[in-house]
Amino acid sequence: MFTHIAYNPEILSGKPHIVGTRLSIEFILELVASGATKDEMLKTYPQLTAEAIEEALRYAAQSVKNEILLDVKVTA
Repeated sequence: MFTHIAYNPEILSGKPHIVGTRLSIEFILELVASGATKDEMLKTYPQLTAEAIEEALRYAAQSVKNEILLDVKVTA
């Protein structure tokens, strides 16, 4: 399903990352959130590919797709 994303307890303590790098999906998302463009990321991190960046975004979207947040009020 995801060919550019791997998990390995020996790399980044098992965080999902781009295959062949130590760049986590979390880090890719932080770059995007800070306003980095795909071209900027490719220039700064030449070990990335455009396909890997796109897959990281798809992975993140799928990860939160079925997430449900509950608002629980505790009374004493």
